[in-house]
This record gives sequence, structure tokens and C-alpha cells, in this order.
Amino acid sequence: MADIKQQVVLITGAKGGLGSVITRACLEAGATVAGSSRSIVDADFPNPHFAAVPADLSDPAAATHLAGTVIESLGRIDSLIHVAGGFAGGKPLHETDEATWDGMMNLNARAAFHVLRAVIPHMRKAGTGRIVAIGSRAGVQPAANISAYSASKAALVSLVQTVALENKDAGITANVILPGTIDTEANRRFDSTAGGGTWIAPERLAALALFLISDAAAQITGAGIPMYGRENPSA
Repeated sequence: MADIKQQVVLITGAKGGLGSVITRACLEAGATVAGSSRSIVDADFPNPHFAAVPADLSDPAAATHLAGTVIESLGRIDSLIHVAGGFAGGKPLHETDEATWDGMMNLNARAAFHVLRAVIPHMRKAGTGRIVAIGSRAGVQPAANISAYSASKAALVSLVQTVALENKDAGITANVILPGTIDTEANRRFDSTAGGGTWIAPERLAALALFLISDAAAQITGAGIPMYGRENPSA
């Protein structure tokens, strides 16, 4: 298990299917966790080392307030694991409406921009920091009928890799995990044909995220790390 016992970790999307697994994994590893979702309370993760900080990251002021609240209450932000995001698809690009495009960009790119912009100054002041974002295979290998989603996740990859380049001087690492389909309840509802163990187990993704925020990964930065499981490698 990654050694993160002394860390204060901010997790966005903490209450979601994947976010809750990552949150529990960090707590079990001994970290102090500030968990953020649009609607979240301390009782969602009954642990003395957990603090709920509700925030709508589509609002830049809310992202700034989130970072400030964590600094004020917990003293620092050692690591950010950005899980918050969303999915929409099912139509080719020429049938994709503005609402779908804007929704994906807001959820997967703009929210990340807001929280990164809010957190990085605190990490730069501290002279250290770990940033991990949950991207998608679609961000580097687009698939048909999910143009808005693929483009928004490609934007996320670019954001994180830019952060890595801009903050090498401050001891900050930034990486993005690129999973295939994650085996969550929401994804199983979307695709009832799921099964056979080809999807990514959330616990395995959480283990990779924890490794990337540990000291063992101090020299890994700017990486887009594929985690495709046993899905078709050419899909």
C-alpha cells in the first residue's frame, strides 16, 4: 500500500461511484481527506480524518472557496485527486447538440480548470504537491458517438500535462490516469452487457491513484497512464 499517512488529500467527486472508492482507500491508508461533491456531508464517510466540503466546481468562486476552506481547516493540500466529471454520448457529432457539448466541456474540462487554478498556488507556496486526474481512454483514443466526451477528456489530458510542465520548479507533479470502462454501478446501468471481468475494477484504479500521490512516484510527472484492463486494445 502507498505510504500517504501524513498527507492531506483533496478529492473531488468524492461521493461518486469511483470517488467513494478512492476516498475510502485514502482513509484506509491513513490520510486525512477533504472530500468534495455537489452534495456531501461528513456522515457519508464516518471517519475522524474525513471532512466534507460541498462545492459546485462549474463555479470558479466555489472552487476558490473549496481550496481556501481546506487550507483554513486542515492547514495544507498535499495532494489533489480530481475525480469529478461526467459522461454523455450516443449520437454522432453531426447530431450532437450544444447542450451536450457544453455539458461535457463544463463537467470534464472547465471544472478541472477551476480546481487546478485554485489549488496550485497553495501547492507552489508549500513547494510541493501531487496532482492526479481521472481522465479516460477516450481522451487519447476517441470512439464513435461520444465526440463531446472525448474532446472534453482530451482537454483534461492537455490541462494536466501543461500543469506538469509549468510547475516542475515548485516540486509539483501532475499526472492523468486514462482508464477504459470502469466497473461502477452507473456504467452498468448504461451498458447492461457488462461482464466477464474486462472492465476496470475501481479498487485497482484507486491503488494507482494512491501510488501516484506517494513519494514513490515523485519522479513521475506529465504522464498519461493507460489503464485499459482487458478491453479490446484497438477499440
